[in-house]
Order: sequence, then C-alpha cells, then structure tokens
Amino acid sequence: MMRTLIAALGLSGAALLATPALALEGDANQPINIAADRLNLDDRAGTAVYTGDVAMQQGSMKLTAQRVEIERNDQGEVTLVTATGGTERAYLEQRPAPDDPLVKGWGETIVYYAGERRVELISQAELHQASDTFKGAYVEYFLDSRQVQARSQAQGAENERVRMSLTPKSAEQ
Repeated sequence: MMRTLIAALGLSGAALLATPALALEGDANQPINIAADRLNLDDRAGTAVYTGDVAMQQGSMKLTAQRVEIERNDQGEVTLVTATGGTERAYLEQRPAPDDPLVKGWGETIVYYAGERRVELISQAELHQASDTFKGAYVEYFLDSRQVQARSQAQGAENERVRMSLTPKSAEQ
C-alpha cells in the first residue's frame, strides 16, 4: 500500500513538471511538493485529486486549498488545476520575475489553465498585483501579459461589484 502511494505521488508530481507552473520561468524546473490529507489518483484518466488542507509548492509558486484537482493530457502534461477552499478561500501566490513583488490571489475557486497560462479567481475573488488590488465575483489574470479582467458576476457566485485600488507608480517608491 505504501509503495503504491509513493509511486502515485511520484507519477503525479512528475506529470506536473511537464508544464510550467504559476511562477518564475526557472520554477518550472523545480520539484513540485504537495501535502494533503488524502490523494485519489487515476492515472488512466489523468487526474489526481488531493483533499484536506492541501499545500502545493513549486519554486516560488504556492497554492493552498481544501481540495486540488489536477488534470493531465495524454502526453502527461498538466492542462488544468482546480483548487477550492473550505472554510477559507483558496490561495495562490507567485513571483512573475525575480525583482517583482509576489502576485497574490484568493477565491472560493481558483482555476489555472496551463496551456494559456491563465488564472481564474471565482467567488469572493481578490488579486493583489504590486500595490494594486482587484476584487469582484470573478477576476481573471493572464500570467505572461500580466493583464487583469474583473466582473461583478460569475456562474455559481453572488454578484459582487468590481472594486479596484490602483496605486500610481510614483507612490510605490
């Protein structure tokens, strides 16, 4: 049983390394560490579901949630990571470049589309990018272009007006 669990963890971790994660360019070459209370791995379906106080880290990227589901394609590359909170919102942080501040995001659900390098924060969504803050029912963040889109409505979420706090660059120094 223990050998099967270790093999399953190794397979799911190796599959995650096949696609850049939500972090610095060099972070994609770092090992992925995941801790959780439980793992259900279906290698044929290409899914791994971690539940119970999940903590995932790869280099400077950190993700915490009550549940994290990872989907892989036939080549073993991660295509989708879905994190959901429990009593607290799911949390994600990443450093876009070595000299940049951390980008931090919260949502009842966080979805990462690996191929597009796009993150969705859904329901009670909040994103902190440098000194700027974005809140709403839905916040979308494009990792490569560092663009943010926010909406007051999201499927399955209460309407929540979009709120932004934008800090002039001169005030950041």
